[in-house]
Amino acid sequence: MSSTMYLVMVMYVCIRVLDPVQSSNFSSLLVFGDSTVDSGNNNYLLTISKANYFPYGIDFPGHVPTGRFSNGKLVSDFLASALNIKDTVPPFLNPNLSDEELLTGVSFASGQSGIDEFTPSLTNVLSMEQQVEYFRAYTVKLKQMVGEDEAIQRLGDALVLISVGSNDFILNFHDFPTRRLLFITIDAYQDYLLDKLEVFIKELYDQGCRNIGVGGLPPLGCLPFQMSLKFKIDRQCLEDENADSEKYNRKLTQRLSQLQATLPQSKIVYGDIYHPLLNLITNPQDYGMEVTNRGCCGSGYFEVIEICNAFTPLCSNHSKYVFWGSIHLTEASYHYLADYFIRVALPLFFK
Repeated sequence: MSSTMYLVMVMYVCIRVLDPVQSSNFSSLLVFGDSTVDSGNNNYLLTISKANYFPYGIDFPGHVPTGRFSNGKLVSDFLASALNIKDTVPPFLNPNLSDEELLTGVSFASGQSGIDEFTPSLTNVLSMEQQVEYFRAYTVKLKQMVGEDEAIQRLGDALVLISVGSNDFILNFHDFPTRRLLFITIDAYQDYLLDKLEVFIKELYDQGCRNIGVGGLPPLGCLPFQMSLKFKIDRQCLEDENADSEKYNRKLTQRLSQLQATLPQSKIVYGDIYHPLLNLITNPQDYGMEVTNRGCCGSGYFEVIEICNAFTPLCSNHSKYVFWGSIHLTEASYHYLADYFIRVALPLFFK
């Protein structure tokens, strides 16, 4: 199957997989997390963690570098389109954000953020606590716009998407021993992160959110950056880091199920990223892709954020690559993951 045929098929599935009644059940899309769902909030922060320059956004509508850490759209953008909410999810910190955009949903996510407050402090990006603070400001403005009763209804009907955690393990445990010295074992650090994530979800619930989707960790050992840093000459995935990701995901699944049982009228759904992405990396030819162990930008081994820039050579066919740089995915990969989430996870909100 050619990449073009696959993308056409995915677009069809994304649009048709939900009937109009289900699609209209969500009033808006509210997004929290890291660079996997940051649509440009870091543009407005004093940080080196930005993606508002070429070649980022080269395949985005208008070929505009919006601040998304990819060559085009993210999972959250494709999800919004499939839900008939809007085509893309704007960043909350955009000073030109319109009332219409506020009503249809926004992203509070910040590239290089993490669950651990130490992670975002490394590059001065928004912590999850700060994202909640901005969300509180959003709810105040929403009540001013539509009135308290309708605002409460809209928050209850919103779909919340959380994608965070990878940076915590990459920056604080796998690559640098900053948290390993304190927590000693990966199990202890995983439990620490899950405790903090639980508090974050409860804060969203207390603000009125009821439909919350939480993405798990990807196979971190398959990131080109990780393979390069560990001198993986054969460019095969690091099994120990993948095993750590799987263990965290199992704990997360159990924790979310327990949490939903304690929060009345909530729907808290685990979004599996690990297995679909590993499938894409293992069987790229089934989805019109070819290159899985290095990124499209530069050598593909180390290029990330400012190291991938207008002077860095690019691969000739972006859609043939799973990874855009050494950490972030291409638009084609995000499209594939969005399709998986829509088919597998989203129906769970209607059970």
